[in-house]
Amino acid sequence: MGELRTTEAHVAVNRTLFIGDNLPRLRALESGSIDLIATDPPFNKGRDFRGAPGTASQEAAFKDRWSWDDIPQEWTDVLLDMPVAWLVIDMAALTHSNDMGAFLAFMAIRLIEMRRVLKDTGSIYIHCDSTASHHLRLLMDALFGKDKFHNEIVWGYAPSGRAPKYGYPRRHDVLLYYSKGDYPTFHRQYTDISAASLAKYKRDERGRLYAKVHGKVVYADTHPGRPVPSWWTDIPSFATASTAPERTGYPTQKPVALYERIISASSNPGDMVLDPFAGSGTTCVAAERLGRQWIGMDILDETHRLVEERLGFAVKRIAEGPFGPSVEHDG
Repeated sequence: MGELRTTEAHVAVNRTLFIGDNLPRLRALESGSIDLIATDPPFNKGRDFRGAPGTASQEAAFKDRWSWDDIPQEWTDVLLDMPVAWLVIDMAALTHSNDMGAFLAFMAIRLIEMRRVLKDTGSIYIHCDSTASHHLRLLMDALFGKDKFHNEIVWGYAPSGRAPKYGYPRRHDVLLYYSKGDYPTFHRQYTDISAASLAKYKRDERGRLYAKVHGKVVYADTHPGRPVPSWWTDIPSFATASTAPERTGYPTQKPVALYERIISASSNPGDMVLDPFAGSGTTCVAAERLGRQWIGMDILDETHRLVEERLGFAVKRIAEGPFGPSVEHDG
């Protein structure tokens, strides 16, 4: 699978996990080397997360709290040279909190690199929720361009937990879908024909189900189904699928089916998929299952073990050690 380059930029190598801060890794990737970024970054929830006790992820722990103390001056200097992006960050700090401003600065310095490493036909999906989705959308408008925004996808699921005293139970996350160029790779996705629709079909003399649509005969076995809209309610969350075999106990794990839809829509077989916040490795697993190449990055060393367990084979791990990057080759 090759070796990590020691030059300024290195080639994207399939089935590689970078353990540590993703920013230097993003900066080292060659420009225009990635076909799709699908990632579930921190949400700025203002709390700490731990893996569920007694599960494969019980050692996973990370904070989702932010302050300006976390933001180096070097990042601020870069962002000050981008007045529109800095205005979004500054206004979020003023209208929401300093914590939100710091979180957006953390995301902005990485989104700059994510845009750079994408191919002109590449796309990016940022998974978030109502905590910061509106701020992130403004930030991505500033960094990618408002004309590169394609959808705010709502992933709806059954509510869990206690309803708030004032307000409605939260039951959706958001996926912000942007492209780098004007003509991104995109394959329309379809849902299965519903039972109610199938009930309207008849059988011909050969037993095939058919219906007449606008005067034309359409057979059920060749009909692609309904185009998937921008609200996705057919993929359950783990709150309503608590016994799903893919669950690892990782506190923010998402279903593989969710990321399989993203990868199927916005990449081709053999394309390179990147997840800079790999977490439990769902993007990596989905990409592998769909015949894509992939790279993951995460601050937690636990991610490497989880991905290997979920895939059932060894993957390359590159992490910063006391003497620089250490490489463990895949088996």
